[in-house]
Amino acid sequence: LALSDDLGSKEYKREIMSEETFGNWIKIMNKTLNYYNENAQSFASGTVSVEFTEMQDKFLQKLNPGAYILDFGCGAGRDTKYFLDQGYLVEAIDGSEQLCQIASKHTGIKVRQMLFQELKVNEKYDGIWACASILHLPKKELKEVFKKMLTALKPGGRIYTSFKYGEYEGERNGRYFTDFTIDTFADFVQEIHNLQIEEHWITGDVRPGRGEEKWLNLIMQKK
Repeated sequence: LALSDDLGSKEYKREIMSEETFGNWIKIMNKTLNYYNENAQSFASGTVSVEFTEMQDKFLQKLNPGAYILDFGCGAGRDTKYFLDQGYLVEAIDGSEQLCQIASKHTGIKVRQMLFQELKVNEKYDGIWACASILHLPKKELKEVFKKMLTALKPGGRIYTSFKYGEYEGERNGRYFTDFTIDTFADFVQEIHNLQIEEHWITGDVRPGRGEEKWLNLIMQKK
């Protein structure tokens, strides 16, 4: 999947990016999306059946029954399917064309191919689930995407998201990652108005053989 200057992000580019920065961003996004398209089946096999109910239920407890959830970077659709099975209204998107196809088959709903920066709705969702997804954005882009997420949430809505635990930012294993500790994340979100950290916790990776990897989990609320 290749991106172009005709992205829905042209407006975004004018707002916050120089030509050089935009060019670098295109390269970063292309490389990460190409990774998921080329490895979609193996990625799906390694994630779709992972037991994740403790985290999913922790998020759902913050929402009313039947709430409207956006799975923001749904991967193979594991979490979308769980939320649907629990009776929630779910919309799912992913940037990878191949993962969208896999997730659509797994969940039984149409999963839209969309970049995070293309989110443009107002007070539509009760909750946004961004599990190990927006961590692929550089910090400058991530800040703008958080603002778009807040606009898309109803007042009092919740965001769940997760990042690899640490302070690294850059390419790792063919993809771009932005890592956070709770301290660096708290500093990062200070400039994002109307967003407060409600709860945070650290877990090991739930995938087999990767328990030594640590993750920062966060639930945030729109003020």
